[in-house]
Amino acid sequence: MSLPIAIVASGNGTNAQAMIDLMKAGVLDVDIRLIFCNRPGAKVLARAEAAGIPSMMVDHKAYASREEFDRVMAKALQDSGAEIIVLAGYMRLLTEDFLKAFPRRVVNLHPSLLPAFGGGVHAGPDALAYGVKITGCTVHFVDMKVDSGPVIIQAAVPCSAEDDEDSLMTRIHEMEHRIYPQALQWLAEGRLSISGDRHVRISPAGRERAEIPADCFVWPPLEKGY
Repeated sequence: MSLPIAIVASGNGTNAQAMIDLMKAGVLDVDIRLIFCNRPGAKVLARAEAAGIPSMMVDHKAYASREEFDRVMAKALQDSGAEIIVLAGYMRLLTEDFLKAFPRRVVNLHPSLLPAFGGGVHAGPDALAYGVKITGCTVHFVDMKVDSGPVIIQAAVPCSAEDDEDSLMTRIHEMEHRIYPQALQWLAEGRLSISGDRHVRISPAGRERAEIPADCFVWPPLEKGY
């Protein structure tokens, strides 16, 4: 049985699109029950409509508090039947009550190698400004501290002095669209466990590794199809 998930997004939705494409191709074993968005006119809503996936837009600006809005969002996600909540470019912090409604069932992607450049919304430009030689992206479970939950998978990409924000973020996005669906597939297969020392462990399945660019590194390794 496919893993029921809900995607929560605020903007363009390219990671949501990568998940939709792999789901429809029969590679990613999930059932996207709902795409929830907090911004009117966000492109992710058009992506949901084009794919025939239920969507809901609730403008957070219509609510007096973050807590009130999160209660409405949590109810919609619970009503969808989703077991895993997938943050895909959702640009708001979550309340404690929301996370308590989905314990260890909310995942996120951040465009850096956490903990480096965590806690901000400009991780790519920040990496460029710092002059690092390697950056990347991280899929992690969400807890109350920003960008600090247990790490599931990370991808490293080169960061050059010749890069600008567009070239670097294009490189990072390409790996995001591979590692996020892979993390969801591991969840769908029940292969992830979290130990008390924060380490996320993945049960082996003897799958063939996917090919990745020679100048990139992913760990745990991507499996064929991702």
